[in-house]
Amino acid sequence: MSDTDARENAQGLRTPIVAVLGHVDHGKTSLLDKIRGSTVIEGEAGAITQHIGATAIPLDVVSKVAGRLVDPDDFDLPGLLFIDTPGHHSFTTLRSRGGALADIAILVVDVNDGFQPQTLEAINILKQSQTPFVVAANKVDTTPGWRPNEDSPIQGSIDAQSDRVQSDLNEALYEIIGELSSEGFSADMYWRVQDFRGNIGVVPVSAETGEGVPDLLTVLMGLAQRYLKEDMAIDVTGPGAGTVLEVKEEKGFGTTLDVVLYDGTVKEDETIVVGGKNEPIVTDVRALLKPRPLAEIRTEDRFENVTEIAAAAGVKIAAPGLDDAMAGAPVRVVRDRDIDEVIAEVQAELSEIEVGTEEQGVVVKADTLGSLEAIANAMDEAEIPVMRAEVGDVAPRDISVASTAEEDKHKTILAFNVDVLADAERQAEESDVKLFESDVIYRLIEEYEEYVEERERAQQETILENITRPARFNILPDHTFRQNDPAVVGVEVLAGTIRKNSFVVKFEGNSPTRVGQLKGIQEQGEDVDEARSGNRVSVAIDGPTVGRQIEEGDELWIEIPEKHAKILEQELSDDIPGDELEALQLYLDRQRKRDPFWGK
Repeated sequence: MSDTDARENAQGLRTPIVAVLGHVDHGKTSLLDKIRGSTVIEGEAGAITQHIGATAIPLDVVSKVAGRLVDPDDFDLPGLLFIDTPGHHSFTTLRSRGGALADIAILVVDVNDGFQPQTLEAINILKQSQTPFVVAANKVDTTPGWRPNEDSPIQGSIDAQSDRVQSDLNEALYEIIGELSSEGFSADMYWRVQDFRGNIGVVPVSAETGEGVPDLLTVLMGLAQRYLKEDMAIDVTGPGAGTVLEVKEEKGFGTTLDVVLYDGTVKEDETIVVGGKNEPIVTDVRALLKPRPLAEIRTEDRFENVTEIAAAAGVKIAAPGLDDAMAGAPVRVVRDRDIDEVIAEVQAELSEIEVGTEEQGVVVKADTLGSLEAIANAMDEAEIPVMRAEVGDVAPRDISVASTAEEDKHKTILAFNVDVLADAERQAEESDVKLFESDVIYRLIEEYEEYVEERERAQQETILENITRPARFNILPDHTFRQNDPAVVGVEVLAGTIRKNSFVVKFEGNSPTRVGQLKGIQEQGEDVDEARSGNRVSVAIDGPTVGRQIEEGDELWIEIPEKHAKILEQELSDDIPGDELEALQLYLDRQRKRDPFWGK
């Protein structure tokens, strides 16, 4: 057993779990690497315990990196456990008893870029999970004129800069504070924050030079010690509880689980219950595997067997029958408890994460339960109905389900961070099911919304093309070129659009009488298909005779079928020009004087 494990056993306090979130390219991985690298340098070769999916940094190493900022005597907690896979993916996957598994989060923001779409997405996830967090304002070293002071506390580094550099940096930092304020958070530089529960501390850092890393570790330890100590109290000898981070094939072991254990212990040969795709899986632990120390990581045998492991830690569990296990699902050690009770406990936790579905809507596939929940929340906000939501790759049966949707816009699958199986892709093309794939939730939803808008726009345009549009026009005096068969006259379009083959009516009081059909339109001797408001054109009207059914000076109208008038007024009034709308209204007014319900 390691020193860290012994200390945890003695005190019954587990290591706080820290997740790292932020926009792509803002430096999440670099910052994590810097923290790990700095601590490896400061600690003994084996002091940093590398776990599956996590790195444990003991208090004495944190203290060495933070220097005078951290006095180990002030802390009871054993150190910090950093989740190695940064981003929303790991954060939403890691759950414990219906909440976020991470105790604290670091939100990484590039001082040059400020808040970006994924930053806001991360903030929404932090709000929903009510996870305390600090902001690492990264890349301070890119401020023009910055003189680096490797691995030093940030205040000293800032004080050593020129006035101009300090001024530029402060401007960028206060912009981030302003953006946090817009999201409903009170924030300030961490050294000015008195109460971290009500205020967000902003820590300027550089993942490149290590400046500010001592401060970041200090703030995390302080937050955990002050506000989370009660939550860290665990029964380390009790049956283990954890969350599946990943389900992986491992040579020589078959399907294995990468688990973050947040309570109790797990031992070799113990019975565990794991959340599965259809029902909880009951199985026995065959092996508990930890990575070899960093110095030995290149050896072919990458893992060492341990007989037991205590929280908080990451561990790989090898056991039979794990093929249907899900990332994000709970893992429970049975030990001396009733197995049915443990199964019920796992089922209850899985049901908390079930996504509410509707009879009609889109199909959602995601890599983990946590991702599925995050997408469901985002879909709910965007008012996109979900018919089915599941963990796993897109398979042919998903295409079959999507193809049953009543509305074409719902014949879609939104796939987050999963593969589309080849036969599913073929089936999607054959059945006109649209696939959207992304590893960024907001992009997935944006792309779907753009697709729906484009479809609706195209549908409106198709309807408009096939619908009779309103128009009124005057026969100009002295512009009769032919009296009949067909009558050819010069007209001025007063409102709307006249089109070839439309029927023409003339109102006698409020009763329209069809006088003929527009067989041709000419503008300056050229044949045209339509003429807009303000145009003067000659038209051929099949049916009437000038001097009998129609006269020079008459106001004529394009005849609108009642069904078309209803669609124009109720569905397309925003899509037609103002003069057409005006012509439609005058036409409806006349018709409704005769029949109040006409076109309704």
